[in-house]
Amino acid sequence: MVWLWDNLDLVLRLTADHVRLSIIPIVVGFIVCIPFGWLANRYTVARTILLTLGGVLFSIPSLALFVTLPALLGTRILDEANVVVALCVYAIAVMVRGAADAFSSVSRDVISSSTAVGFSAVSRFWTVEFPLAGPVLLASLRVVSVSTVSLLSVGSLIGVQSLGYLFINGYQRDFPGEILIGIAFTVIVAVVFDTILVLVGRLLMPWTRATPRRRSVTSASAAVTA
Repeated sequence: MVWLWDNLDLVLRLTADHVRLSIIPIVVGFIVCIPFGWLANRYTVARTILLTLGGVLFSIPSLALFVTLPALLGTRILDEANVVVALCVYAIAVMVRGAADAFSSVSRDVISSSTAVGFSAVSRFWTVEFPLAGPVLLASLRVVSVSTVSLLSVGSLIGVQSLGYLFINGYQRDFPGEILIGIAFTVIVAVVFDTILVLVGRLLMPWTRATPRRRSVTSASAAVTA
């Protein structure tokens, strides 16, 4: 604890860097995978190709990808862009399957009904399919968020500043306390991200906030009516 107070500026700076570098892949992964997920749900061939490609990309070791990207992107080995691009790849690889499952969870009867009442393909997507797929999309995004925050720590091995620096420095100095502080702050960042996503989900999808009692009453009423 004394080390933390003496080095609080360093820990907070590394935490800010960790947050900054984590946000970009999470957002990019979500945006890119919306059309990919829709295509994978609509076309069987696209689903097979996209999910297989996602699995292959996620199987690439993170450190190997970090050190390979400079040759592909023309960047320096210590450039933050290498880690950000690599994490975007992993985020898309994880999110694409979740997005496909999210759109497949939307009832075909609901889609057919919206088409029958005059919704165009575009309006049906934004007002029917996308909102109803929201809960599953959010669940997948939460997984992407946690994995991104975790994987970013590996970037410190190639000199990118993040909370992973505390792991490496603590190991080299044989100082477990510094390693534990790095782990604790990494977990805190992951929990804060996850909490924000949950709150945003509740704000944008208020229908998911129904309590178990309300749901049971609704189900009972529907059964009586039937």
